[in-house]
Amino acid sequence: MAGRQMNLRNARSHSRVAGGQEDCLVRRFFRNPVRLVPFAFLVPILLGTLLLMARWATAEHVRPPVVTALFTATSAVSVTGMAITDTPNYWSGWGLLVITLLTQLGGLGILTVAALVILVVSSQLGLRNRLLVQAETAEFGIGDVGRLLRRIALTVFACEAVMTVLVAGRLWLSYDYPFGQALWSGVFHAVQAFNNGGFALYTDGLLAFSRDPWVSLPLAIGAIVGGLGFPALFEAVREWRQPARWAVATKLTIWGSAVLLLVGFAGLLAAEWTNASTIGQYDVPGKVLASFTQIALSRTGGFSVLNIAALQEESYPLLIVLMFIGGGSASTAGGIKVSTFFLLAFTIWAELRGEPDVTIGHRRVATASQRQALTVALLSVALVTAGTMLLLLLTEGVRFVAALFEVTSAFSTTGLTIGLVADLPAGGQLVLTVLMFIGRVGTLTLGSAIALNTRRRLYRYPQEQPIVG
Repeated sequence: MAGRQMNLRNARSHSRVAGGQEDCLVRRFFRNPVRLVPFAFLVPILLGTLLLMARWATAEHVRPPVVTALFTATSAVSVTGMAITDTPNYWSGWGLLVITLLTQLGGLGILTVAALVILVVSSQLGLRNRLLVQAETAEFGIGDVGRLLRRIALTVFACEAVMTVLVAGRLWLSYDYPFGQALWSGVFHAVQAFNNGGFALYTDGLLAFSRDPWVSLPLAIGAIVGGLGFPALFEAVREWRQPARWAVATKLTIWGSAVLLLVGFAGLLAAEWTNASTIGQYDVPGKVLASFTQIALSRTGGFSVLNIAALQEESYPLLIVLMFIGGGSASTAGGIKVSTFFLLAFTIWAELRGEPDVTIGHRRVATASQRQALTVALLSVALVTAGTMLLLLLTEGVRFVAALFEVTSAFSTTGLTIGLVADLPAGGQLVLTVLMFIGRVGTLTLGSAIALNTRRRLYRYPQEQPIVG
């Protein structure tokens, strides 16, 4: 009898220890809010997949394949806009509404939306919710989160409202659209543009509006503003008279985006100037407008105002590079981010000059930021390379440039396609689905979410300098 009681006490003791260890693991996992980010995007993707699998979501009222629904939901939440179906004809009005809501949700950030709801209900954010929001927005100080969320919401909906009015008004007054149809088209494309999605209500994208500045320019400018990122955007507006006082991240984002836009515009204009399948038959203002808007929308915007499949061969590397770089940090854009690219450029320049520090605008860049930029860039290159190889293995007769273009577009959450994605087998489409998810969550965020422990060494080994090159 005594032995049985002893065994029972030991069993209870072991159960408490095991339970305590499990509870400790749970607390350690959720201690860093960044680990919740992948799950926060995964949940709406799965819910969106279920909604899009309903019969009422398709125009023919038939249940779509699982891969089609999953691909579309992931593309919407990751604000990619890549489609494997004829979006306006395959999905019903309800299906398009689900896509719109998923895009808006993905653009704002799931954690930001959750915090906005808490803010509206209780008018107060606790410390935990503030940290959760910061994991997604990468914004200023903890005490600024409530004010920041109000400004983000106001900026997003104000920009979308302006685009809606301009586009809907143009379609109603100049294209004889019924008012309701014009308004729906304006809302749909405004949400897609600002959130850097790429779904369109037209089979050929925005090709019909490539020379209409009242439609293409508002959407292009909206994509540019949405792709700058809220930290850079807010500081640039606040200190617009004194750009020299901008933080390094803001300078890299604003000036870097301007450089990429101008270089890309000049390159595409020169490459396509005589191409009769794109802008070759346009007049000079038409060539300039179409080239500018396409480049503005190619840096993760996703809309196509030109026939992407008919571009000159030299245009594809240009677009691949721009898509890979993407937009600004803490924005609706994807890619490795403008600040990452130009920080690496300054790091290389400092190394070539033999400078001990990397300086930008009379500021020394922290070594940790340099390592972070290098990590993001190398991980991204590895993912794009692996995705391209998988796509080539899973699909026969595909050109390397075509596979690289589709993979880069998916990973950078741009959404441009040369028509390959719709003809891919299910395995290839799943590869692009995974890349869209990773591209939205971010390689560094995903890596931080997977790593359960962060170790700090209390000692340092002796230093050596291996031969490089």
